Amino acid sequence: MIYFIVYLFLEVIVSVNLSSYLGGLMTFFEILFSAFIGIMILANFRNTLMENMQAVSYNRIDLQEFQNLNLFTIFGAILLIIPGFLTDIIGILLQFSVFTSMLVNRYNVKSNSCKTDSTNNTQKDSDVIDVEIISDSTTIK
Repeated sequence: MIYFIVYLFLEVIVSVNLSSYLGGLMTFFEILFSAFIGIMILANFRNTLMENMQAVSYNRIDLQEFQNLNLFTIFGAILLIIPGFLTDIIGILLQFSVFTSMLVNRYNVKSNSCKTDSTNNTQKDSDVIDVEIISDSTTIK
């Protein structure tokens, strides 16, 4: 609840300052323009999803990062549709993969929740001794 009140306070401060600088008509056009961009991002989300699926298939990102990147894209588009300058700024930042990757990596490092099976297999395989068995007999039984 306290985070919502802090967000609401910041949204009012930023919106009042920017709208007093831009004027009423430009603020109205900014709200319409950002909502249009948010709707277009949601309409073209299929392309973003395909790019992220290719990144997963080439092992550039893992599945946890794939999910978070797609969630941030959708969440950013919804924030662009909601009127307000602070939501528009956050929504635009969430559309860039540089910022979302930083958020995802920071979250994963803190929580250590992004352990994949490959790291577990590597730890298991490090204890295994690879040997070759050579038979003394030359005949096949």
